Amino acid sequence: MKTLFAIYMIFTSLLSYADDVHEASAIKGKVLEIKEVESYTYLRLKTKDDEIWAAVLKAPVNLGAEVTISNVIIMNNFESKTLKKTFKSIVFGTLSGNSPTEPGNINEISKVKSTKTNDTSEIHVTKAIGTNSRTVAEIMINGTELNGQTVLVRGKVVKFNPEIMGKNWIHIRDGSGSASDNTNDVLVTTMNNANIGDIVTAKGIVRTNQDFGAGYSYKVLIEQAIIQK
Repeated sequence: MKTLFAIYMIFTSLLSYADDVHEASAIKGKVLEIKEVESYTYLRLKTKDDEIWAAVLKAPVNLGAEVTISNVIIMNNFESKTLKKTFKSIVFGTLSGNSPTEPGNINEISKVKSTKTNDTSEIHVTKAIGTNSRTVAEIMINGTELNGQTVLVRGKVVKFNPEIMGKNWIHIRDGSGSASDNTNDVLVTTMNNANIGDIVTAKGIVRTNQDFGAGYSYKVLIEQAIIQK
């Protein structure tokens, strides 16, 4: 899965707010104005031809930076509910470059290299030992009760998405719960790495009803986790 997936998720969630949508080539410009909202960064750019507005998944950008936006989609008459503003024309895409802290450059966001297991065998992982240890099913079923609490969970890594929104996204299962009600898999966000098939112990904070935008919405997940193998 590549960066384009993240952009696709943005567009599919926003199409209803625009009268007309079409593709274009990459756009380069100087950042004249920045507006931050929960999941997106809006940029007013000075290009070689004109001034335009652009929106990307939230990222650090400096005024005066020269940025390039690729995987471009142009939306006409786009209404931003958060900004309470309708843009006559706005560009959606991904940022590319090197350093987000220096004018003239910016990191490419969300270098998504999704991997997941093809192992269809049953998973049986023993519960973690320690204070506040929980099974995957206990966390998913009792998410509201556990919200804001630190938990310990042990399981098998079945999916790994690196470098999305500045963190790694890991799905783990321990054999508890059911796929029919989505209680058999818990998402863990962390700065640590893991490999598909690893048996790991994650210690982090339970969060509920988290919406990161671009299709990343979860009823229950574990954030700020430390992963131990």
